[in-house]
Amino acid sequence: MNKELDNLLRLLQIEKEEDLEQYKKLIESQPLQERKEKGYTWYPVHVVKKGYTIGDRAFVILEKGGSEEEEHHFRSGKTVRLFSQLPAAEGGERSGVIHYVDKNKMKVILNSRELPEWIGLGQVGVDILFDDRTYVEMEKALKQVMEAKNGRLAELKAVLMGKQAPSFRGKENGVEGGGLNDSQNEAINEILAARDVAVVHGPPGTGKTTTVVQAVKLLSREEPSILVTAPSNTAVDLLTERLVKEGLNVVRIGNISRVDEDIVSHSLEVMVTRHPDAKNIKNIKKQAAEARRRAGRYKRKFGREEYLKRRELYQEANELSDWANRLEDQLIDRILDEAQVITCTLVGAAHKVLDRRTYRTVFIDEAAQALEPASWIPILKASRVVLAGDPFQLPPTVKSIKAEKEGFNVTLIEKCLKRIERTSMLKVQYRMNEQIMGFSNQQFYGGLLQADDTVKAHRLEIVDNEPFVFIDTAGCGFDEKLQPTYRSRYNPDEFQILCEHLYQLVEEYRELELAFPEIAIISPYREQVMYMKSEVEEDTILNELPLIIQTIDGFQGQEKDVVYISLVRSNGKGEVGFLNDYRRMNVALTRARKKLVVVGDSATIGSSEFYQDFLEYCDKNGSYRTAWDYMRT
Repeated sequence: MNKELDNLLRLLQIEKEEDLEQYKKLIESQPLQERKEKGYTWYPVHVVKKGYTIGDRAFVILEKGGSEEEEHHFRSGKTVRLFSQLPAAEGGERSGVIHYVDKNKMKVILNSRELPEWIGLGQVGVDILFDDRTYVEMEKALKQVMEAKNGRLAELKAVLMGKQAPSFRGKENGVEGGGLNDSQNEAINEILAARDVAVVHGPPGTGKTTTVVQAVKLLSREEPSILVTAPSNTAVDLLTERLVKEGLNVVRIGNISRVDEDIVSHSLEVMVTRHPDAKNIKNIKKQAAEARRRAGRYKRKFGREEYLKRRELYQEANELSDWANRLEDQLIDRILDEAQVITCTLVGAAHKVLDRRTYRTVFIDEAAQALEPASWIPILKASRVVLAGDPFQLPPTVKSIKAEKEGFNVTLIEKCLKRIERTSMLKVQYRMNEQIMGFSNQQFYGGLLQADDTVKAHRLEIVDNEPFVFIDTAGCGFDEKLQPTYRSRYNPDEFQILCEHLYQLVEEYRELELAFPEIAIISPYREQVMYMKSEVEEDTILNELPLIIQTIDGFQGQEKDVVYISLVRSNGKGEVGFLNDYRRMNVALTRARKKLVVVGDSATIGSSEFYQDFLEYCDKNGSYRTAWDYMRT
């Protein structure tokens, strides 16, 4: 077993080195103006609020000017550097972690207990830093798993690595009904029966999160506390929101992707801040900060009396800080002891407030988007593990081509679906028209998916209500173009054909005086997305629609009534690039509820067996059209 983990540790190191190299190339070596333009730096920013959070750490809320729509790479959980451009700012930088980003505001929790004096003097900026913290936690977890020779962790390791079959209790008192379908109830029964590991395979639209939430709710009746995790802050926030709606006492650990009151009020920081005991703790922290400030007034050149006063003040500050931290730790323990559910990211499970805490059951949702080393972090705290996800959607991002080729993007749930015979699959989907579902069903899910009666035949309310349309641009001369700086592809002509189809849709809705459906236009290529956004901004018809434009990766987990997919690739060599990742295509094809329109060049994509099957499906089950039908004469 350790041979496999040794290899995983080696690939983790390769990935870390590549990530660092890309950081140096993209960010560290670039001048300030370029970092700003590429969205890696906010400058200038000003402080709108500052204070102290749990763990004796300072925080600042920063605001930048300009358009809040400007694209950037700042996300909750990222490590950042605050810096000052003032010549007089001695040691003018501090590191920290983004707690949240809200439009043009950002909250940063500093890795220090004091705010720098220059923070409010202007010419302040914030850079993205290389984050080795995540790699450190993944490496620590892998090494701990490798060292486990006996005990519960060793047993779970044997099961998860396929060396020992998982065991299950009997199902005499299994759950039924409750508004769930048979496959969802079966999955919950498997979770309840599992002694070691339960695996839930949830294809798009099958209610995976609903199933996880209901399982957690049932288990909360018999277990004092449950740990629920996911790879991203966005996914954790969704779980938190859904669990709270079920009436559970949920505490969210770590950073948040949204600042909705539904999420914020359940974050540990806010629960501590709003507790009646918090005022006393805050006052003690202020006294400690004031003592340090007074001590700092004594410069290097001073006499014995000043030296003794400085030492006395620092001692007072440290004693006050220790007292505040003890009171805060006790308060945190009380809050966590009372929680029915703790939610956090996979790496967030290594948070110091969770040290020494273990759980009968740990859930890992969206497990197919989680790097395996990250998945082991919450497993260290588990007696039983529930993995839920769909390995036929987008895998976790791997930056190293070498690491990816050697299998670093293969997730723990993928391995378990092959190693463990007894797993659960959710089989009823509640999103798509049956025709939209059909191709993915036959290609990825063995034809086992069924469209629920409420969605299987639903369509748009217009004459052109075919649920699945492929518009073929072959022979039109719509060659793809390459953006030289970012090496990303785009295809302006293909987008014009897409627009012509969309104009017709708009016209029908206006004639019938119906409210427009929700519409998304997606593409595998960022440059195509950027091009389409700029074109729509200038289009007086399209810019008034309830329309979003995103990459396929950015749109995973979302759905709309109508989805257009721009494939972009059109060349004489039959090169398809990103389209070769069929899981990305599966994500794209399963986002639409009532109408899916795919625009692409059959002569280019048809060189692939997968796309040959796709084109045959379109011909037999969808509406196959040619781009010539949409060209203006």
